[in-house]
Amino acid sequence: MKLWQKNTDADANVDRYTVGRDREMDLLLAEADVLGSLAHTRMLETIGLLTADELQLVQKELKAIFAEIKAGRFTIEKDVEDVHSQVEFLLTQRIGEAGKKIHSGRSRNDQVLVDLRIFLRRELFEIVQEILPLFHTLQRLSEEHRHTLMPGYTHLQVAMPSSFGLWFGAYAESLVDDMQMMLAAYRITNRNPLGSAAGYGSSFPLNRTMTTELLGFDSLCYNVVYAQMGRGKTERIVAQALSSVAATLARLAMDNTMFLNQNFNFISYPPELTTGSSIMPHKKNPDVWEIMRGKCNLLQALPNQITMLTTNLPLGYNRDLQLLKEQLFPALADIRDSLRMARFMLEHISVREGILDEEPKYNYIFSVETVNNLALQGVPFREAYKQVGLDIEKGTFRPERTVKHTHEGSIGNLCNEQIASLMNQIVSQFGFERVAQAEEALVRP
Repeated sequence: MKLWQKNTDADANVDRYTVGRDREMDLLLAEADVLGSLAHTRMLETIGLLTADELQLVQKELKAIFAEIKAGRFTIEKDVEDVHSQVEFLLTQRIGEAGKKIHSGRSRNDQVLVDLRIFLRRELFEIVQEILPLFHTLQRLSEEHRHTLMPGYTHLQVAMPSSFGLWFGAYAESLVDDMQMMLAAYRITNRNPLGSAAGYGSSFPLNRTMTTELLGFDSLCYNVVYAQMGRGKTERIVAQALSSVAATLARLAMDNTMFLNQNFNFISYPPELTTGSSIMPHKKNPDVWEIMRGKCNLLQALPNQITMLTTNLPLGYNRDLQLLKEQLFPALADIRDSLRMARFMLEHISVREGILDEEPKYNYIFSVETVNNLALQGVPFREAYKQVGLDIEKGTFRPERTVKHTHEGSIGNLCNEQIASLMNQIVSQFGFERVAQAEEALVRP
């Protein structure tokens, strides 16, 4: 039987098709579901829908269920439709009539909304905790290799002097912008839809401000219709933040794949971090970076997938929204795993020094330096450019290999401290500690 059934069993084919993978996905929401019920039932007692004794029974058993979930002993039974139903059935089975009262003033629609927001804010916290060590690794490598020159490219043609300090530092600063996207997603996610019920509110005198504070949300989703409309939009915004991180990782993966190639030979990794060929004994394939590039390119398509799933849905809840979990939940795991692997690989990277000194093809990389030096001596820039260009054509160009880049963000002035300060400013705005304290207070015996 389902929560919505009266005396008729659902057809087995209908059940199989409509429930799909929802039980599997809902296991990930179990802790969040219990947290929502702990807050909701405390509110119900204040408006007279639970007695003090009933609340004590309900709270004690919900906390026991929460402990079972944490210990990995919680399952959703085959004939139970979702996590909300499983928790309510367990509660009713164990404490009787009081368990049947916990659904007062809410619908499974706002239950899943609050579950998702609690779950997603936790996931965003976990992703932030993976971004930060990668950021610090990149900054450390940038400082270590600040004086190690490498070719810079435009159109994949040798262009100007760069450095490994610049290369590593560029990806660190890219993560700063990604973190700004994560913060925006977190701010939108961390609002409370509980009490919107099926999307049109309730005739019970619910205290939605109370549940907002108990659950550690920043604010309410005030309008009950918009609370329901936020389903799909919230997931899309989270997906856009993931996509931003994925774009950084995909590009980093491509650079590593390219620079490890023998035609570049700028970097190397220990043999155990690469793979070989079944017939070519010399091969050291960058499989980790290639898999990461593929995964992250797929992740960049996620916002569009969610958009296509939610485009032109009519007002109110629609069952299509259930499928969002199957798209988003695996992506959250993939981005965390990719962040961890990127850091792991970079912790073992070796950088080749003296690249620009070894091959004549890199002579022309200093042409801009020569033009600029002539300009500093008073030669008009366009005349200096023409003079150096003619020397290159005649084969008489002799580069000056001294690089004097001193402005902010250049080879000689990486501004890593300022970039770190930007990252710290963004991270300090999340307020994860306050949310953790609220959740801990709800489950405390």
